[in-house]
Amino acid sequence: MSSGEEIMQREPSEKEIRLVIAASSAGTIFEWYDFFIYGTLAGLIGAAFFPSDNETLQVLLVWAGFAVGFGFRPLGAILFGFLGDRLGRKYTFLVTVTLMGIATAGVGLIPSAASIGLAAPIIVICLRILQGLALGGEYGGAAIYVAEHAPPEKRGFYTSFIQASVVGGFVLSIIVVIACRALIPADDFAAWGWRIPFLLSIVLLGISLWMRLKLSESPVFQAMKVAGETSANPFKESLTYPGNPKRIFVALFGITGILTTIWYTAFFSGLSFLRGPMRVEEGIVEWMLLIAGTISMSFYVIVGKWSDRVGRKKPIIIGAIASLVLLFPIFWGMGALANPGLNQSAAAAPVTVSGAACEYDPFAEVQTSACGRVLQDLTALGVPYAIDGASSATTVSVGGTANDYGALADTDRRASIQGWLEGAGYSFERQTPPLTSILGIIGLLLVCGMLSALTYGSVAALLCEMFPARIRYSSMSIPYHIGAGYLGGFLPLIAGYIVAMTGNVYSGLWYTIAIVAFGLVVAWWGIPDGPPKDFEDAHG
Repeated sequence: MSSGEEIMQREPSEKEIRLVIAASSAGTIFEWYDFFIYGTLAGLIGAAFFPSDNETLQVLLVWAGFAVGFGFRPLGAILFGFLGDRLGRKYTFLVTVTLMGIATAGVGLIPSAASIGLAAPIIVICLRILQGLALGGEYGGAAIYVAEHAPPEKRGFYTSFIQASVVGGFVLSIIVVIACRALIPADDFAAWGWRIPFLLSIVLLGISLWMRLKLSESPVFQAMKVAGETSANPFKESLTYPGNPKRIFVALFGITGILTTIWYTAFFSGLSFLRGPMRVEEGIVEWMLLIAGTISMSFYVIVGKWSDRVGRKKPIIIGAIASLVLLFPIFWGMGALANPGLNQSAAAAPVTVSGAACEYDPFAEVQTSACGRVLQDLTALGVPYAIDGASSATTVSVGGTANDYGALADTDRRASIQGWLEGAGYSFERQTPPLTSILGIIGLLLVCGMLSALTYGSVAALLCEMFPARIRYSSMSIPYHIGAGYLGGFLPLIAGYIVAMTGNVYSGLWYTIAIVAFGLVVAWWGIPDGPPKDFEDAHG
């Protein structure tokens, strides 16, 4: 018996498996915490690094910075996938977690745009690029490391902890923000206290490195290395290996496209929707997301374990179909519970805008027409509107009462529009929903969490089973991070742009619906049916 076969035949002990899952999951939690803290504190980051008179532009610039990090994930997947298939799983994701921790702490040290001008957002973008590169190598390394230690009949269950850890990173970011808000006065938190969650990543990095340094290399990689079967060029081989182009296409659109858009809609869109247009008190929103996210973590483990019995395809198909049916009703329900007065006011006193060149450019610092400025203000206030193109006079009709906007000075416009709206029954106070409504919103967020778990819980096991071991790190990381980086990472930016252009706070959901609908077709066609199988067993 060769030494490679001996390594493969030796099964890790229960203690070793627990350490593998704990260390990989903890590192994933910390790394995703680093990435998500940016989104959790988006409003304060916008004020510090992307200040603008156009509030919508400020928000979009923050989400653009968020998207830039995701945009570099595929490059990180190529780079660290190459290293992971050539040098090993363990040391590659030691590098990724270190890079992420340093880049995140750096965001907390950058002076504001008021201090150093344009250099501030440029440095932020550079650090987001480093975060994206690091994250491109993290998920594949952690997922493969656990999968290659797991017995085949428990692979979905064991790897589901990695998926739960992604939510764990989001939950941890909210816990830290809540704690900081509780300990630091509101004005101080807005001025400098928001930097503390970023600086905390250094502590989390130390814990993660300590845990991961205790791990041994994956037995599958050790066996390949001893047998001399590692790939000389994993990136090239990933694109040329027989059948891999189809598998990469399926992994990109039929797996990652579905899971990533549903995930970001469930958690990030839910967060920004409640804090933004629904005007719910920020602390209440954070507690609702904390409770829903914490409970949702268990869903991923349940689905992962279920997939070991029924196969990986069934949960994904069920979750995708359910998402197409339920996403709009879920958000309509959250809106009705969070701010019923807004819906009632919009129905009783609809807003119609008329005027010449009535077009709104969310990316413009200053709108070119008076009508465009009206649309900018209504969008910032979260009020739905319709455009009447028949009149050239700039008027804002609220519940049938026409108001002459053209006569207002720029300094008066926002206050005047808000006054007209408040006179018609609109309220722009921060909302504190009653307990029954809060519980209802948490319930709807839990439904979102279940939709995400169905489409995500079994994915690490599925992707590992789809690709050969010698190029597994590269082959699964590249489509995963292209999908997550572009289809998911750009979701807040694209959805925000759609909302800004339409004046409908729910219209951004159409982006998710379109991606999931296409992904469902690809998943039905391309994901293997039946019980889970190792790549070698399924493909010979």
